[in-house]
Amino acid sequence: MTSPSSKTLLYQEFSERMADLIRHGTYPPGERLPSVRQASQQNGLSISTVLQAYSLLERQGLIEVRPQSGYYVSTRTDDRLFPEPETSSPQRDPSLISLHELVMRLMKDTSNPDLVQLGAALPNIDSQLTQKINRIIANITRQQGEDAHQYQFPPGLEALRVQIARRAVNAGCNLFPSDILITSGGVEAIDLSLHAVCKPGDIVAIESPSYFGTLQILEVHGLRALEIPTHPRDGISLDALEFAIEHNPIRAVMVISNFNNPLGSLMPDEKKEALVNLLARHDIPLIENDVSGEIYFGEKRPTVCKAFDTKGLVMLLSSFSKDISPGLRIGWLAPGRYRSEVEWLKFTLSASSPTLPQMAIAEFLESGGYDQHMRRIRRDYARNVKLMSDAVMRYFPEGTRLTRPSGGFVLWVQLPENVDSLELYSLALKGKITLAPGHVFSATYQFSNFIRLNAAAFDYATERAIERLGDMVVELAGRK
Repeated sequence: MTSPSSKTLLYQEFSERMADLIRHGTYPPGERLPSVRQASQQNGLSISTVLQAYSLLERQGLIEVRPQSGYYVSTRTDDRLFPEPETSSPQRDPSLISLHELVMRLMKDTSNPDLVQLGAALPNIDSQLTQKINRIIANITRQQGEDAHQYQFPPGLEALRVQIARRAVNAGCNLFPSDILITSGGVEAIDLSLHAVCKPGDIVAIESPSYFGTLQILEVHGLRALEIPTHPRDGISLDALEFAIEHNPIRAVMVISNFNNPLGSLMPDEKKEALVNLLARHDIPLIENDVSGEIYFGEKRPTVCKAFDTKGLVMLLSSFSKDISPGLRIGWLAPGRYRSEVEWLKFTLSASSPTLPQMAIAEFLESGGYDQHMRRIRRDYARNVKLMSDAVMRYFPEGTRLTRPSGGFVLWVQLPENVDSLELYSLALKGKITLAPGHVFSATYQFSNFIRLNAAAFDYATERAIERLGDMVVELAGRK
């Protein structure tokens, strides 16, 4: 006899398979699903198991029942649309940063395979991609021999710099391969940029909220962060930034102009141009992180601030960590007028980035494999962001606010005001879930009732994790 636990598992497995078919378009909106009897016969399941699975899909909003007709893929959108978070209101004074203990705790949780990973902004790497990259690496080791084991001193492998320069055209940039420096990921590119233009104690203006990795680098350098109000849709406030420049000796400005982490904001072209012009008037360098620029959900790749740079003040950086593999540790930097100093710093601090990954990524780009891969993951991430957004709206209480990113794969969620995200983080760990509490996205702990969720992957386990998180938020809100 089938035990209750195995029966539950059967209907969950079947509902997840059907959900995947719906999400991938096998059953498009409005399509009729197999009848309960047909599904039972086709899948070797009992009628009660199929009914349980269809009931679960209906509660998830994926299907709907039409009386005397059957089950259909839902054509409705969730009418309980949460509002976006408001523009941030950070403190006006620059501050030193001390977040490393909390960040390291979060990173350790990220490596725990027993947790549903909603915390770190890791891409969804599938076997199809890893097999392609592994084949390329194997071919290179056979063909290149000793060359694959030599240093590639700054500025790095020319074949890779050529490919990056060609792709920069799509972002509005005319870069030469000699303009580009290969780095060990985007983190090193940020580190080198700050080394080149700042000294300890200097003030760096940043978006609010900001990616906690950026805050960590500022902390290591002994720099003071001045957080600037930032809108969840179109980015940093230029009026607030101009006011800050007039009242503080700002040494550099850092932005993620395309799909900010964690907001997902996208600066319009006219705002990017106005930002570059504002900083050019004051001769202030702009460190522009475009790590998610290729992960856009629209028809066209967004431009970068660097496209409007005429004075060499914009230091454009990116990496292949979000769209190919974080483990390869390959990024790049176009440092403008600071090129000579940055190349010297790169050689002094790390000598060279790994040669074999540079060769592999160069071949992946040149062969067209990267473009094919990107078309697929843009569709996947757009779908998964939508599915996770729908799940948050389904399970989280009134008073929740939610961003609507048009690229990247993270969601920024504002919880009811009396819910502390660190308390939620502790509760979630007990429930085998990890998330990123809002505290780590501000030098001054501005976002205590916010969380960031990674939406790169979405499956049955993710849906159930979001449901449990919603229950926890309701519980915490009720306690207060």
